[in-house]
Amino acid sequence: MKMKALTGFGILVLLGLGYFLFTEKGQVPPAQAQQQAPPPVEVIVHTIKQEAVVFTKDFSGRTSAFQIAEIRPQVSGIVLDRLFTEGSAVIKGQQLYQIDPATYQAAHDSALAGLVQAQADLKAVEPKVERYARLVKLGGVSHQAYDDVVAALAQANAGVTVARANVATAKINLAYTRVFAPISGRIGRSSVTKGALVTAGQATALATIQNLSQIYVDVNQSARNMMKLRRQMTAQTQNPEAMLFIDGETDAYAGRGKILFSDVTVDEGTGMVQLRILFPNPENELLPGLFVKARVEQSRQSDAITVPQQSVVRNADGSIVVWVVDETGTVNIRPIMVSQVIGDKWLVTSGLKVGDRVVVAGLQKIRPLAKVTVKMQPSKS
Repeated sequence: MKMKALTGFGILVLLGLGYFLFTEKGQVPPAQAQQQAPPPVEVIVHTIKQEAVVFTKDFSGRTSAFQIAEIRPQVSGIVLDRLFTEGSAVIKGQQLYQIDPATYQAAHDSALAGLVQAQADLKAVEPKVERYARLVKLGGVSHQAYDDVVAALAQANAGVTVARANVATAKINLAYTRVFAPISGRIGRSSVTKGALVTAGQATALATIQNLSQIYVDVNQSARNMMKLRRQMTAQTQNPEAMLFIDGETDAYAGRGKILFSDVTVDEGTGMVQLRILFPNPENELLPGLFVKARVEQSRQSDAITVPQQSVVRNADGSIVVWVVDETGTVNIRPIMVSQVIGDKWLVTSGLKVGDRVVVAGLQKIRPLAKVTVKMQPSKS
């Protein structure tokens, strides 16, 4: 009986020793090994490809009207009526003011009468010249008398010419009593009211019209960048464009600006040149005097390589790395070099090539040489 108990105890000891030796050699049972091996982490990747990139630079500036016309009287007189609503839109040729035309109408009528008198004087002299021309040949009148009548004819012709000029001047002055809009646009407040006395060429404008269908934005750019931009515009079939941002807003204004060049001299103190940009403004949303930011295109690159900003990791020593997934689904660190931010991406100068898959989401769960399950980054619409 004791022999049987000892034998059973020995068997248990041997089994335990065998299990210990088996596990010490690193041979874990399949079930336990399956519990210890972590499953592959799911990550979202961005596939590197070449793309066209536009390099821009932001400039601060202010808006100004595309066209401005200050309305001033060309003749003196009393304002009989104002024919527009302040702040409204007016069209070219629309009458704005009526100045008392009485004195100018009288002057016009007098000039017409003077023309009729001059024409009558001319008709009286013309037959006399014809008669004297025949008589001087027959000796009926002296050559002096003939010369006098020819001179009288020339004076009569000159009198008609002067009279016609007086009529034209009087007609112009009479027309100036009706003040018209020289351009289409939005008119501001009137500086005079009905019954006010205005004078020709006065310093104070009656009103101001501004054409806001387009609007200028004036910014300052260095002479070096200006010359570079000029060369780019000459070399490219499509001129550089500009986007407009209202002060404090992040969304760009809908219209694209056309770059113009207004100044032809460089500021000696700052080395800057004023750059003028013309933006469409069909709804008159932009008003003169706004403080804005213009994003001006500087250059373009058709084969650039970029990575999303969220995929870039900056180390304590300043180096920049990304996590790249290879063909076997293994992730590892790769150092890269970047130059500048373009929108929500970094422009890569070295370290990546077309086709590389860079992790953009799930960075906290991965480690070097870990197996991952790849999910493609959804494309932006």
